[in-house]
Amino acid sequence: MRFFSFHLMPYPALPPDYDGPAWITCPNRLFDPQVGHEVYNRYLDELILAEELGFDGVCVNEHHQNAYGIMPSPNLIASALARQTTRVKIAVVGNALPLYDPPTRVAEEFAMIDCISGGRLIAGFVVGGGPEYYSFSINPAHARERFYEAHDLIIKAWTEPGPFEFIGKHYRIRYVNTWPRPVQQPHPEVWVPGVGSLETMEFVAAHRYAYMGIPYFHISVFERTFGMFRDACERAGYQADPMQSGWLEPIFVAETDADARRLYEEHFFYFVKRLLPGINIQPPGYTTLRSYESMLKGANTFAINLETWDEVVEGQYAIVGSPDTVYEKLVENLHRLGTGNLLGLFQLGTLPADLTRRNLELFATEVMPRLRKEFPEGQAILQQSEAVA
Repeated sequence: MRFFSFHLMPYPALPPDYDGPAWITCPNRLFDPQVGHEVYNRYLDELILAEELGFDGVCVNEHHQNAYGIMPSPNLIASALARQTTRVKIAVVGNALPLYDPPTRVAEEFAMIDCISGGRLIAGFVVGGGPEYYSFSINPAHARERFYEAHDLIIKAWTEPGPFEFIGKHYRIRYVNTWPRPVQQPHPEVWVPGVGSLETMEFVAAHRYAYMGIPYFHISVFERTFGMFRDACERAGYQADPMQSGWLEPIFVAETDADARRLYEEHFFYFVKRLLPGINIQPPGYTTLRSYESMLKGANTFAINLETWDEVVEGQYAIVGSPDTVYEKLVENLHRLGTGNLLGLFQLGTLPADLTRRNLELFATEVMPRLRKEFPEGQAILQQSEAVA
């Protein structure tokens, strides 16, 4: 079991009277650069703290033109972390490959981060969220094929001697000769996040990469999704390793269950009601019919529909409570899901710096050591009796 601290870097200061979406059309006049200065540096400190507290890695991600996560270039954040940390894995989850032209820019920047960090990069590749295709005016019907082609180009740039020529449908480069090259050979560990697309699972399984389940759904949706991913690995001819999957989940620890809810609830619902709206935009052609039909089975459980705290608790949309409660809920769900990587969102919405730091400290000292004992290296995580057919 590996433990990561995942940071979305949300914008915490939307005006109370703004009731529009946080994506695409959220007016950038609402962004206060002074708030940006403060939170970017604060959020970096929180990621660096994770190394001091014994986490195995930290995670950052890419989104554009939104208040949900003000990290349009996670590679800039990752490069700062590469210089200011010495041990933790640095997972960029991930670069939205279809948005890069040419994608060799991703190969170059990821190789830089891997060199600066001494081989600690985890390279995340993602198709990109539906809203991004409006923000970049890219045909969403080309999303999947651009992703595949960009992926192939990046892997070739890392693993084949250059210069060579690459001629594809979307990208044509006369000289592919990437400098620098990554420390990790043949290339860094690759993660691909997803929300249930069958094509994504099949791609990850075929390449023996790792599949990261994106949060904000009822726990039963994750159970089904990870079961489908293991099935995809079996169809590819092998049994999935638990390290090939990761569960991303909001986590908040306080001294008691009552304190945890009292301190966390308003910040969680700022995230759900102010920052999530717009994230679920699905432009025409972005998702295939077979995947859309599959994803519809869990669509009504998306967190944007939450109205009460009881719904949050019942669906495990966030793991909140005392160290004992958080430990027990995580053990139950990790056995249920069978994932070898736990990606915790320890800051969410408007959660302030002092509560975020205390949350990280309590998890690292009171919960994480017990989870390491519960899930020793080499031991099966999934309880077969609870596995989904």
